[in-house]
Amino acid sequence: MKELRLLDTGMMTAAQNIALDDILLQLRNDDKIPDTLRLLQFKPHAVLVGFHQSIQQEVRIDFCHEKGIDINRRITGGGTIYLDEPQIGWELIASRWDSDIPKNIDKLYAKVSEGAVQGMKKLGVDAEFRPRNDIEVQGRKISGTGGSFEGNAFFFQGTLLTDFDVESMIRALRIPLEKLKAKELESAKERVTCLKWELEELPPTDAVKDAIIKGFSEVFDVNITRREMTQLERRLLEERTPDFEAEKWVYGVRRPVGSRQVLRSIYKVPGGLIRTTLVVDIPNKRIQAALITGDFFIFPNRVIYDMEAVLKDAPLEKAKLEKILAQFFNSREIEMPGIVPQDFINAIFKAVDKLEFLKIGIPIEHINKVFRVCQPEMSLKDCNVLLLPYCAKSTACGYRRERDCAVCGECNIGEAYQLAEERGMEPITIISFEDLIVNLNELKARGEKMFLGSCCEAFYEKHIEDFEDAGLPGILFDIDSTTCYDLGREQEAYLGDFENETEFRIELLKLILKNMG
Repeated sequence: MKELRLLDTGMMTAAQNIALDDILLQLRNDDKIPDTLRLLQFKPHAVLVGFHQSIQQEVRIDFCHEKGIDINRRITGGGTIYLDEPQIGWELIASRWDSDIPKNIDKLYAKVSEGAVQGMKKLGVDAEFRPRNDIEVQGRKISGTGGSFEGNAFFFQGTLLTDFDVESMIRALRIPLEKLKAKELESAKERVTCLKWELEELPPTDAVKDAIIKGFSEVFDVNITRREMTQLERRLLEERTPDFEAEKWVYGVRRPVGSRQVLRSIYKVPGGLIRTTLVVDIPNKRIQAALITGDFFIFPNRVIYDMEAVLKDAPLEKAKLEKILAQFFNSREIEMPGIVPQDFINAIFKAVDKLEFLKIGIPIEHINKVFRVCQPEMSLKDCNVLLLPYCAKSTACGYRRERDCAVCGECNIGEAYQLAEERGMEPITIISFEDLIVNLNELKARGEKMFLGSCCEAFYEKHIEDFEDAGLPGILFDIDSTTCYDLGREQEAYLGDFENETEFRIELLKLILKNMG
């Protein structure tokens, strides 16, 4: 790689940008274009999900439509991103077999990202690469990266946050909450930064682009020459853009499977979050369909589709499923940064385990609202504690941020307190994240064997590791209605200052108490 072509395609729509990504990768694989560095921007602003993600799970679709925000799907894996018009994307499309290109995925991520890192340093920003695929400034993300392979070519991209609208990002995305927890940050603004925040004044766009170009030139020791798109590239872009505007690509490719007899799970691994959805035929003990999504990276992309195909009509028996999946992974050359095959097996098993709730009388329509912490036995015989969320108490209640409850009848938390006390259980209102951890540790220290509690699924997803680290087995059930996470106000809830009232599932509590007694 002694020469590198530069394409600066300027402002384009999300569909145009994604279409050109796919075209450049295909053309480089066919050896019809040289190694290329592309700079790009988005107009209008856009939300892009990773190749394996579900639009419905990751994006607030109504808000995006209302604000004129494009929604589309990348050809690479990873999580969902929000792109303002000022943000600058950078991409390297090159031969996989060039001597300057590392063959190891992690080393490839690091070297290509170093081009952008050196560019930012030239602007006065002390950036550095953070495995597995971020560029950070003093712990705050300033660029996310990801890649894909196609035969003899590789495609690697990143986005440089120059200046962006945090409020719109929070409202446009269903923030990948587990990712926030993994980086030990408590709000969107605390986990990201941008050039304007670091430099106090945003450099001109051309200056930013020139810095990135120089960074790549130095890291790869190449001459970079600015060029225009070829006639072939322009023709293909015009022909193929409609394919990437179509619902089949944007929504249909990863449309969630139906709601009947569905088992869902969330599983955290170092390489990302794995969401599993299984449609099951319970009488015949078969998987009818599977959907695996998340913010992980896996190469080649089609591995997930192939895995879902293998799971179709597979038996609902762990031993047989493990054998099927082991054979699947052993028969393919797959690269999964931060993930091993057993992680996918465990994620699928966690969904299958939801069937345990059916055995103790919890109906199929409720089992995805119930989560097991530290895999307790399916019984409440050793449970003496009920943990309740303060946000389900009336906002006018003087006991909203108190451990106890006046049982005034203004909300159904009072009824939950009565039900608990009738069973000899101690009801406790949890008023913040720290309060939860304190109570879990105290309960374990005094010898409690398990707990029953309630929180929204987003809170559980974000704090899976905290629940597990506390080490106290428990059963959690979901809160109904709009939560702080839906409103982008999780920081208020974290501190115990969320002012909206959520709807506590009192009927589900009754059902759990009745059937797990």
